Amino acid sequence: MTPITTVMILAAGLGTRMRPITDTLPKPLVRVGGKALIDWTLDEFAASGVATAVVNVHHLAPLIRAHLDARTSPRIVVSDESERLLETGGGIVKALPLLGDRPFLAANTDAFTVGASLRAAERLLTSWDDSVDALLLLHPMEKTHGFDGAGDFSIDTHGFITPRGMQAAAPYAYAGIQLLRPSAFENEKPEPFSMWRIWTRLMTAGRLKGVVQDGDWYHVGTPEAVAATNKQLAARA
Repeated sequence: MTPITTVMILAAGLGTRMRPITDTLPKPLVRVGGKALIDWTLDEFAASGVATAVVNVHHLAPLIRAHLDARTSPRIVVSDESERLLETGGGIVKALPLLGDRPFLAANTDAFTVGASLRAAERLLTSWDDSVDALLLLHPMEKTHGFDGAGDFSIDTHGFITPRGMQAAAPYAYAGIQLLRPSAFENEKPEPFSMWRIWTRLMTAGRLKGVVQDGDWYHVGTPEAVAATNKQLAARA
């Protein structure tokens, strides 16, 4: 597969768990470790040679636009959801005309990895093949910070993943980055829906796999996590 050139950055959410910070500041602009969360994500992909980032906006969109205007790499294209918040799946569907006809990355802005032996784009690319329509980056639960869930997936020796479902816990968290074919969204409309709709359909068809990342993964979803992450990153310095 040729290098990945485009990433979809999911930056439109309301950030309700981050209130009261997000009453006046969108979550992607919350600063940890000296820079905005969205810049941790964009810098990761710029370093991998990703040329274009399509960023969807809704909550406090003018602030995100103004912040992105200062960036030179990657090239920024905005997908405007100001009129209607479309959630993760619907937001990608709306942006498909901007993403092109080749596989693309999609990433959340509230998590990032430090100390990985491969960057996310390279890790996903090395495991991508014609047998899948989506590949999710996973992280071992014992190397997560600020994640208060019980894990999201298990993974078998062939890379196929199984959601936690009714189990008490799962060994891997979804790390917030995925590699997708545009065809995975065939017949979908730009309406509010979660990516779980796509993932469930692809799992049933045997077209969804996962790949495990190393390093330490930081999830920043609450005001308490901001302080904890700053402390943890300072200890690494």
